[in-house]
Amino acid sequence: MLQDIRENAQGTIAKIVVGLLIVALSMFGVDAIIGGFSGEPEVATVNGEEITERQFMRLVQMERQRRLAEMDTADPSLLNDDEIRQGVLEAMVQETVLTQDAARQGLELSDDDIDRLITQMPQFQTEGVFDRDRFIAVIRNMGMGPLEFRDAMRRQYVVNQIRAGILESGLVSPQVTRQLVQIQYQTRDFRTFALTPETVAGQVKVTDRDVADYYEDNADQFMQPERVEAAWIRLSLEELADSIELSESELRDYYETQAATLASEERRAAHILIEDVEEAEEQLGEIRQKLEAGEDFGELAKAWSDDISTAADGGDLGYAGRGVFDTAFEDAMFALEEGEVSEPVETPYGIHLIKVLDVRSTDAPSFEEIRPRLERELAQEKAADRYAELRSRLSDLAYQEDNLTVPAEELGLEVDVRPGVTRDGGEPPFNHPGLVRQLFSADVLQDGYNTEVIDLDAGTAVVARAREYQPAAQQALADVRDQIREQLIETRTREALAELGRDLIARLQDGESLADLKVSVENWESYEGVTRASQQASREVLERAFELPRPQGEATTYGLAAAGENQVVIALDGVTDGDPEGRAQELEQWEEFVSAQIAQREYLAYRELLRQQAEVERP
Repeated sequence: MLQDIRENAQGTIAKIVVGLLIVALSMFGVDAIIGGFSGEPEVATVNGEEITERQFMRLVQMERQRRLAEMDTADPSLLNDDEIRQGVLEAMVQETVLTQDAARQGLELSDDDIDRLITQMPQFQTEGVFDRDRFIAVIRNMGMGPLEFRDAMRRQYVVNQIRAGILESGLVSPQVTRQLVQIQYQTRDFRTFALTPETVAGQVKVTDRDVADYYEDNADQFMQPERVEAAWIRLSLEELADSIELSESELRDYYETQAATLASEERRAAHILIEDVEEAEEQLGEIRQKLEAGEDFGELAKAWSDDISTAADGGDLGYAGRGVFDTAFEDAMFALEEGEVSEPVETPYGIHLIKVLDVRSTDAPSFEEIRPRLERELAQEKAADRYAELRSRLSDLAYQEDNLTVPAEELGLEVDVRPGVTRDGGEPPFNHPGLVRQLFSADVLQDGYNTEVIDLDAGTAVVARAREYQPAAQQALADVRDQIREQLIETRTREALAELGRDLIARLQDGESLADLKVSVENWESYEGVTRASQQASREVLERAFELPRPQGEATTYGLAAAGENQVVIALDGVTDGDPEGRAQELEQWEEFVSAQIAQREYLAYRELLRQQAEVERP
């Protein structure tokens, strides 16, 4: 089993393990501190193994960072810390249980196994070669050190071996897959007629007493939620940029600083690569002699270059600007004149000789051509600095003052008012959950403080306060009387139609015809050879028609479907199973799908059993 891991280090498990460690923390967690710390406070013990407070808080912080990173604009006010803590602790308990089970089964990875896996992971490679700097950068971005990551890898892989072993054990018989294909391609023949609300319109009555009784029995449905009349001020980067006036000289100076980047130069180069550094000096010396003797660079590249992707083309790399090749290669290439050959250049791939075949340049556009762009960019640049200053000041004033008037006057902002904001939010900016949460907090609602500065996006900041609070209250009967009446009519009409439909089906089963029923419909609407994906009938009717039991003999099976405001009587006359013959691909797909579903259920059941059997203690 462990040999399979080593041989498939770049397979599915290897490709997802880093993602699991970063993203799927809630599934398995990561034991970030190896071996624990003696004497540390513990948050739980699992079968006698401690989960320390330090481990727990480390993972809580990692999970907070992960969730913030997923937001378009990171906003800590949107995080539910209680939910995060509960989820992380349960994940750590589950991960510990699985790791203990792996240890009982003797599953482990040696240090050499771990090293081999890490060096083979594409996430840590540059151009197919393990890059230690990249490895360190990636794991540091995860908030871990090398030893911590190695331990996490060790634990994660052995746990995944248990999972993989169970998932590979799912079996399904050929008979089951044949039956599934028969069902998938099954067709049905049926007839329908619809009962509309007009059919029972004269039977449905709703009195004032009915309305009043419903109002009293369902008082909670007619509660007006608590509401706040909110005031707020908004700081906008875009508005600041619009207000900035730029002089002609500022624009032209900005153009001059940008001109170099607006112009571009691309070089077409060819190279000869010698991968064996130890033999490169001798080989390149011979190549240089042949070049000096007048031999063609391209022909030499075909004969000598170890770069199999370009050698056949004479080492031609095509046109490229800066930022494409290795720094040493790029610097040497851009230092050459057209037709010139470089001295040997060393890169991680080996030793190169580089020849510049052609140079093409694009001049910078004129000042007037890009004037609107320059104005926009420079205004945004100036506004960004000013925005940061004003936002900082707004944060101070929002904390210091018990009103919005002073901050608004000092910063030149307007105070806006929005009535009727509920805990579910309202019109912008109160469609932002973090702002609404703070607006209804005790600090703001009861103590009269302003909210903190809330960043709606990267260029919009808002501070709000509650002006007037209205507690939840029941709406008056007079205000909801018509609403209740309409609701009762709709409900009673639906019930009357369903009752009528059931009665008609009973009569049809007793042998009466459609004409005997004396309904407004004269003829059945027929459907023949209908598949599950058919568009001939409505979704509700189609689903009900395929739910009905298969008719026995010459009998018809009847059913009732609610389709919008109508009730539809369905008469199922025949069922034809799909033919599995000639559907080898579908049979194989169904076998894979059902086997995977069975195995996944078995794994989840196994994991849940381990969790239930574990002795978990929390101080």
